[in-house]
Amino acid sequence: MKRPATYIVRVATGLVLAAGLVACGKSPESAATSPAPTGKVDAQRLAAVDSEPGQWLTTGRDAGKTFYSPLDQINAETVSRLGFAWQVETGTNRGMQATPIVVDGVMYTSGVAGRVYALDAATGKSLWQFEPQVDFKNARSACCDIVNRGVSVWNGKVYVATFDGILYSLDARDGKVLWQADTIADRTRAYSVTGAPQVAGKVVVIGNGGAEYDSRGYVTAFDLETGKQAWRFYTVPRDPKLGPEGAASDSIMAKALETWHGTDWDRGGGGNAWDAFNYDAETNLVYFGTANGAPWSRALRSPGGGDNLFLASIVALHADTGEYAWHYQTTPGERWDYDATPHLMLATLKWNGADRKVLMQASKNGFFYVLDRKTGEFLAGDSYVDVNWATGIDPKTGRPVENKASDYADGKPKLVFPSGVEIGRASCRERVFSSV
Repeated sequence: MKRPATYIVRVATGLVLAAGLVACGKSPESAATSPAPTGKVDAQRLAAVDSEPGQWLTTGRDAGKTFYSPLDQINAETVSRLGFAWQVETGTNRGMQATPIVVDGVMYTSGVAGRVYALDAATGKSLWQFEPQVDFKNARSACCDIVNRGVSVWNGKVYVATFDGILYSLDARDGKVLWQADTIADRTRAYSVTGAPQVAGKVVVIGNGGAEYDSRGYVTAFDLETGKQAWRFYTVPRDPKLGPEGAASDSIMAKALETWHGTDWDRGGGGNAWDAFNYDAETNLVYFGTANGAPWSRALRSPGGGDNLFLASIVALHADTGEYAWHYQTTPGERWDYDATPHLMLATLKWNGADRKVLMQASKNGFFYVLDRKTGEFLAGDSYVDVNWATGIDPKTGRPVENKASDYADGKPKLVFPSGVEIGRASCRERVFSSV
């Protein structure tokens, strides 16, 4: 019996593990036996996802993560007939931020700290659940709550990263652990992982959080089949005076180092890639956005100024090797908490009369960006909310035209738009770490 296509709308609207949707008089009780959780997603199927409109194969449905569903059964005329279908009790009152993946009627999603649920998407029936053993000793020094933003499903496996930085490969059929890998480079610093892994060719890529504290951002790739580390790319350089572990390891890090000043690097630098990954199979490039600096104030982390690469940047790497391809910095010298970590969307647009393969982001700094996804060339950037930290984007250089009246470097209070979120984060830290 064909399953109601409308259950997929839960994914598009972000109703994670909550009420399902039923329309046009159909009910979940009419569904057949629960489907087998096979996790059959591969490059060929993902490329043809539009031929299967009832599937949601990535956290953004398609390879470009556009979050667009072509289903049309629920519309302005039928929406009033929606009703409550099912719910799943997760046993926690903590944050739930994952977008589910739905493959052949099975919903795969994550919960608190990296728990994983496989559910019958039409009925909510549990097919299996993964409960990782998580070390929460870093929870008091991590922002914000022990959330998890999703899983990746690929070739019969489910990939998830736990709050304490362990990346797991699970059998999609039963949740059995196939391999696990520690993604944290230095456990004396305030790292945590809340983002969804990104499958990119032969590897799965994950970043981390901690830019509010003393971490140094990086992303790491692991072999899909074995979990062996394939490469690691640091998002901020280190002062060469700190020795081999702190040296600018290659020409790209040496170039980035030129945009930093000062020698006090104990605070790490920040620039963590805590979310916002995507992958283009055609170019074999993996993309990610980076966060704010550690500490916020550039006067403290980089006396003398500088762009502070690769803070608040969109970075592209060659997926097989981790080699740098290009970057675009949305907020040079970032000092307002304008992470470049919102979702990255890949699409083909008509540009000057021709098809152009682009990457798009609605950034936290208030501008919507369109970049060439092969080269990183700046194509367009327009504000989509009230913005006063910059008056616009220079179309020739792609750099923001900063408004000096919004720079608090002189020590005086400023009213800046978009606003930072530190007040919300502070209150969050005060209340969310009391229990698991």
